[in-house]
Amino acid sequence: MSELDLQSKLIGKDVLKDSALYQEIHLVKQNNEQLIIELNTQYHTKEKILRYLEEITGKAVDSSVDISLPFYSDFGKHITFGKNIFINQNVTFVDLGGIVIEDEVLIGPGATLITVNHLLNPENRRGLRVAPICIKKNAWIGANATILPGITVGENSVVAASATVTKDVPDNVIVAGVPAKQISNIE
Repeated sequence: MSELDLQSKLIGKDVLKDSALYQEIHLVKQNNEQLIIELNTQYHTKEKILRYLEEITGKAVDSSVDISLPFYSDFGKHITFGKNIFINQNVTFVDLGGIVIEDEVLIGPGATLITVNHLLNPENRRGLRVAPICIKKNAWIGANATILPGITVGENSVVAASATVTKDVPDNVIVAGVPAKQISNIE
């Protein structure tokens, strides 16, 4: 089964802890953990970092992508990188639900992109529900910002440092705070 097939089986569904789908997720996760540890515990040239990212994501990564280590992902296979992206150190991708980073995006140190929620019902709390994140072209995610499941950050928009984004961000705006609110337009 391809990772795209796995992702389509997850969107909009409760994935319970004892299900076969839950076990499949954790098998892929386990296989990628070794690669991420290797990536983060040694010096690598930019070219080698990109090759690791291709193996982790299972997708081509353009040579214009710059990523400062350490790089964190809990799954890896559901991340898609555009071109001319800069991702600073200590960024965390919780990507089971899918994360698309379009061209020209900047992500500051310590940012967290989360596509997974646990279920609210206490009896099924270890289960999962996922929703994809999309960071549109030329957006800038500030240091320590958190983007929650199901969010789209609009083209050219800025998420201020330490903001927590709980709702979609329109194009050409600046959002800040917890929860993030629009504070300005970008002309």
